[in-house]
Amino acid sequence: MSDEKKQQQKKQPADKGGKAKAAPAAPPAGGGKHTHDSHVKPRLAEQYRTAVVPALMKRFQYRSVMQVPRLDKIVLNMGMGDATQDPKLVEMAVRDMEAIAGQKAVVTRAKKSISNFKLREGMPIGCRVTLRRARMYEFLDRFISVTIPRLRDFRGLPDRSFDGRGNYTIGIKEHVVFPEIDVDKITKILGLDITLVTTAPTDQEAYELLKGFGMPFVKRQETVPTQAA
Repeated sequence: MSDEKKQQQKKQPADKGGKAKAAPAAPPAGGGKHTHDSHVKPRLAEQYRTAVVPALMKRFQYRSVMQVPRLDKIVLNMGMGDATQDPKLVEMAVRDMEAIAGQKAVVTRAKKSISNFKLREGMPIGCRVTLRRARMYEFLDRFISVTIPRLRDFRGLPDRSFDGRGNYTIGIKEHVVFPEIDVDKITKILGLDITLVTTAPTDQEAYELLKGFGMPFVKRQETVPTQAA
């Protein structure tokens, strides 16, 4: 009888309090995976694959799909010259930047000291965020669908803001146009730059790529060359 009790005690090990451990809980149905689909592709990512890629291949006569330019990353940068006088502005900028991008912001610091601007090396003067993959497409979708229509006196994005290597930069004067910002909690209106980095080798290809995503550029006035008599 004593041997049977010893075998039962070995099968049910006791914890430090002397009580037998409970049996582990059964895994949830579905092998422990979430029941909802957590890998839903962003709308613009699907639009790029189904509509933008075929249109660009037809427009520029690409031989391979790998030649088609794509959106690589989106960089949001916010600089503040007044941060040298009020360090709390950097904390406010980081908070607002994280609300806009949905990602942790990185504080940018001065690379050298400038006495005329009361700037010391290493002093925080702004913040930035780099978005890639799904978050990049989701931010661009919100920016085109919600933020741009809230701009004051908007008549289209300028088509001359390309840098010559297929990258496009947009300057936002008031960050309160983003719906993620609560205007009642804002003490100072800040501006920010949004850079769309693409793999396009030329500005014309980058223009057609962003236009395929739905970027509302101003209408170009193409002049027809006159033939000499």
